[in-house]
Amino acid sequence: MSIKDWPKADRPREKLFAIGARNLSDTELLSILIGTGDRVSGRSALEHARDLIGRYRSFRALANVPAAEICSLPGIGPAKGARIYAALEIAARMGGERICKGGPLQRSEEVFKYYYPRLRDVKKEIFLAILLDSKNRIIREEQISEGSLDVSVVHPREVFNPVIRESAASVIFVHNHPSGDPSPSQEDVRLTHRLVEVGDLLGVKILDHIIIGEGEYVSFCDSGLLRGPRDGRSPTLKAQKGMSSSFGV
Repeated sequence: MSIKDWPKADRPREKLFAIGARNLSDTELLSILIGTGDRVSGRSALEHARDLIGRYRSFRALANVPAAEICSLPGIGPAKGARIYAALEIAARMGGERICKGGPLQRSEEVFKYYYPRLRDVKKEIFLAILLDSKNRIIREEQISEGSLDVSVVHPREVFNPVIRESAASVIFVHNHPSGDPSPSQEDVRLTHRLVEVGDLLGVKILDHIIIGEGEYVSFCDSGLLRGPRDGRSPTLKAQKGMSSSFGV
């Protein structure tokens, strides 16, 4: 029996309009994206959706599966696979709409909330520079490098070329740790202090370097160690989930 033969109260699309999308299960929502079953197997869209949820357990996990793998599954194919991926990407972007170009940044927590949905599941280290004007308003975002599982190679020259080109007054650096632990490595610390030194020479203020992990982050600014400890010892930065201080203007 196809979904069209079900009572209207049981059909996912009709249920969405009747009781709201929030009241539908993950399987029902996914079946609406899949749209139709397939004639070869005779299975409905809901059955295919149930298989996907059973195989990958969550939308978050599904979003990280290679497109070719999903599209190769029986009953899915490129068209349905594209709809699924488009919906998951829209959800990810909505999670990051708290700040936008032209808006001011005031706290590290704002940066974390914006970039966490984008970076939390990325399997490589991504190093970003947020270019700001004199009022901490966003000019643009620049991806500086994409590295391996545990390291990204960053050169000050590559960092400051876009900064100079855009006449940015200040910069915030952001990168992720795919391991989930945002604790900075010694290389993270050395790089940050080197970038601060170069920024001083160029008259560009480094407001923060934020490392994003699983549900938490480290802010060099909030920890008071953006320029390094005065006694020369290795810094210990505490991961946090909020309670950030103001960058100031």
